[in-house]
Amino acid sequence: MISFRDHTERGVSRFNWLDSRHTFSFAEYHDREHMGFRSLRVINDDRVSPGAGFPSHSHRDMDIISYVLDGALAHKDSLGNGTVIRPGEVQRMSAGTGIVHSEFNPSQSDPVRFLQIWIIPEKQGLAPSYEQKDFRVQEPSGTLRLVAAAGGPDGALTLNEDAQMYAGRLSSGARIVHKIAPGRGVWVQVARGTVALNGTEMQEGDGAAVENEAAIALDARTDTEILLFDLG
Repeated sequence: MISFRDHTERGVSRFNWLDSRHTFSFAEYHDREHMGFRSLRVINDDRVSPGAGFPSHSHRDMDIISYVLDGALAHKDSLGNGTVIRPGEVQRMSAGTGIVHSEFNPSQSDPVRFLQIWIIPEKQGLAPSYEQKDFRVQEPSGTLRLVAAAGGPDGALTLNEDAQMYAGRLSSGARIVHKIAPGRGVWVQVARGTVALNGTEMQEGDGAAVENEAAIALDARTDTEILLFDLG
């Protein structure tokens, strides 16, 4: 079974410095039909104006992933980390017992666009932690790269739940087949471009929940960037 989430139906938060689209319920946007998918709780598509950003705020008991599509994102937190995230790099912050952080666009001329992703950990009260790695997914490869997973296998970022996050860029005409183990579910998020999921076309911002399927096929109609979450 595949349920599609049209990008035009997402929630919206718009301020003079932020334009955000919410795949699932977030902040003032509440939709009881879209509260998340398995352990995947948030996918926000955020566009932040030059020199602006999210001031210091706190989180608890959540794994938060930042995936930059365009521009750069500056991060500071109460663990002492101060970094800049660029396309091809992925950041994972486990809030655990509590962490305070800020996110800003360090450029005074260019906007930043990034996907903010929240995944619910299996256990609460973990020690806060932080990772950032460069996966160089910016060139079309025709494959999916594992960028985050439980235990951090094969150089992936470490998640605190039975979840795998893949990222990939496909050239127009490329095909990917992803096998799904029994009992697992998959969420596909189109970051940009157009791709067909088992023959149904998806555009930038669209998502899809996949349950009780042995495999899915993704066929790029244009140059495409996608995220795929394989969830227990």
